[in-house]
Amino acid sequence: MEQKEHFHGSDLEKIERKYGIRKEEIISFSANVNPLGISYKLARELPLHMDAITSYPDREYTSLRQAIAQYVRADYRDILVGNGSTELISLVIQMLHPKKSLIVGPTYSEYEHEIALGGGRSHYFRLKESEDFCLNEEDLFDKLTPEIDLLAICNPNNPTSTQISRRVMRHILDQCKEKGIFVMVDETYVEFSEDSGNITSIPLTEYYNNLIILRGISKFFAAPGLRLGYAVCGNRRLVREMEQFKNPWTINSLAAVAGEIMFQDEEYINDTIRLISEERRRVCGILDQHRDIRYYAPHANFILLHILTEEVTSEELFEAAIRKKLMIRDCSSFPFLDNKYIRFCFMKPEQNDALLDVLLERFPKK
Repeated sequence: MEQKEHFHGSDLEKIERKYGIRKEEIISFSANVNPLGISYKLARELPLHMDAITSYPDREYTSLRQAIAQYVRADYRDILVGNGSTELISLVIQMLHPKKSLIVGPTYSEYEHEIALGGGRSHYFRLKESEDFCLNEEDLFDKLTPEIDLLAICNPNNPTSTQISRRVMRHILDQCKEKGIFVMVDETYVEFSEDSGNITSIPLTEYYNNLIILRGISKFFAAPGLRLGYAVCGNRRLVREMEQFKNPWTINSLAAVAGEIMFQDEEYINDTIRLISEERRRVCGILDQHRDIRYYAPHANFILLHILTEEVTSEELFEAAIRKKLMIRDCSSFPFLDNKYIRFCFMKPEQNDALLDVLLERFPKK
């Protein structure tokens, strides 16, 4: 049988070749990137710093780390910067060398990929559709055996858009601490959550030395091309070891300056939270009016839909959307999901309406 091709949010060139659509014309609901584009402040000020490329960046990235520290309310000495969160995931795996990891999924495939590259084995703790893909705390505790070296959690989770409160995360960390398990929490989407202050685990890094938080600027700040990520970890010995192990200057001078600028753009940050919150509620209200499709309460800037009729598949919806130059994510490549799940992110109102017009044609109103 011919293997089905899956497209990710960054695969616009492949889409261009297959469908004959110029990538500039495609509205990507698959990449989960802020529809407002780059920070207002960044657009105004970065051109004034072009001469930064004439010199090497500060090896310690002190100004950048201080800007991040102010943004996340942490000590800058607990912050490590990298070439996107992907480099930091790889770095964590290389430093810890986990032999057996537990991944809460379905989720981002890069965790399993990096663990395998490091010679380790990954097992999944399955989020159940019957429980709306929410974490069952007690069931997870049963799986946290001393043989596990690393627990990987995406919070809010991709693709389910579910989230774990800091109170529950504290319980998880207590269990992991007792059993010698290190916890890696990917908070790529936490800034989109309406309750991000009670969801982020960054305050817990002050109390737990078996915890590292990973974030980036690709999604919330709409700057995937800058390749800037950061980690927050209260275990300063581990931070120092990671800093010494990683290559120097993996963040270019312009990306470092850009980070300092965008983290201070309060108008942009507030506008983003407002837009996503309003569209999340509005889109869910429209979906509530239709039969044969189910969604799970979203907390990030995207939503997972379950197709309940045998007449429609995720591939068919992908095809219908891309023919209109709208790209969604067919989720059948995620662990535990099949061709009855799709994911799309919240864009501007008129763009969301255009997508819903295409997707909901096949689902009658209640």
